[in-house]
Amino acid sequence: MIKKFAKLPDGRTAHLYILKNGDLEAHITNFGATLHRLYVPDANGNIADIVLGFDTPEEYINSTTFFGAAIGRNSNRVKAGQFRLNGKTYQMGKNDGLNNLHSGPDFFKDRLWNVEQVSERSITLSLDSPDGDQGFPGNARICVTYTLEDGGVLCISYDAVCDQDTVFNMTNHSYFNLAGHNKPEKAMDMFLSMPARFFTVADAESIPTGECRPVDCTPMDFRIPKPIGRDINADYDPLILQNGYDHNFEVHANPCAILSDATSGRCMTIATDCPGIQFYSGNFLEGETGKDGVKYCFRGGVCLETQYYPNALNHPDWKKPITKAGQPYHSETRFIFSINHNTTDEEDD
Repeated sequence: MIKKFAKLPDGRTAHLYILKNGDLEAHITNFGATLHRLYVPDANGNIADIVLGFDTPEEYINSTTFFGAAIGRNSNRVKAGQFRLNGKTYQMGKNDGLNNLHSGPDFFKDRLWNVEQVSERSITLSLDSPDGDQGFPGNARICVTYTLEDGGVLCISYDAVCDQDTVFNMTNHSYFNLAGHNKPEKAMDMFLSMPARFFTVADAESIPTGECRPVDCTPMDFRIPKPIGRDINADYDPLILQNGYDHNFEVHANPCAILSDATSGRCMTIATDCPGIQFYSGNFLEGETGKDGVKYCFRGGVCLETQYYPNALNHPDWKKPITKAGQPYHSETRFIFSINHNTTDEEDD
């Protein structure tokens, strides 16, 4: 199903594409290749939208939350907005203090993508990114595909090719709240587990120092499931510097993360081919009015962004998101939804 989303400031029209498969329903807009809504049932069959978002394109444009957006060419941060490739220094915009964040300021989230194909279960959106776009070399063709697979799976895949060696490190920036996007006060009650053995320590500007620190005996240890809010205010420098969780964890096994809500019974399992996953606890949410008039409070949703390590372009020992000229880039992440019927008793709203 296709619905008009809204007219953009330049007069063009953005649309919503509604995908359905079994109990899952995903609303994708070609504005920003954004996951706008994701409806998932709970243990009692009640359906809720579990991703944060806005009602209009203007709100998406004016916000730096990146709700549901496709991020590229490079996700996360690059120190000083600079990197070297083939002996040449490339300068990106400095849109996060002295650093670059999510390849801005000309974000992919604020562009109208082309719809290449759409079916009941899948949509592929494309974007042409010219040489020099965002500071990156080469003329690139980029595609993002959302597919609802059997077994309660949302697969997001990324494909690209460029006529020069360039950077590709795509991710999706959805904020999840398995209790429902309209219950932001419940987000920190969700349980999270990650098998990661270490995380990358960051400085006060959220740029990794290069240290890969073991999670053992720290508040960063999610190898045994625990409520996200349990240790978030611990007297621990990495949490203090980032005002909560906003850290990259290694991916050495799949699933790389499992998120669950004890009340609804909703469970989301993540599997990826990426080397890292950025766990962000919504520390910069500040009461934005989101979809359906909901106020998204501080820490009202969480991101689990699969990607290369932040600032990997400037760390010689880390795997770099470089794709050779003419070589296909492909990455995919699966979000598998299931139900835990051992839920806590709470009256449905």
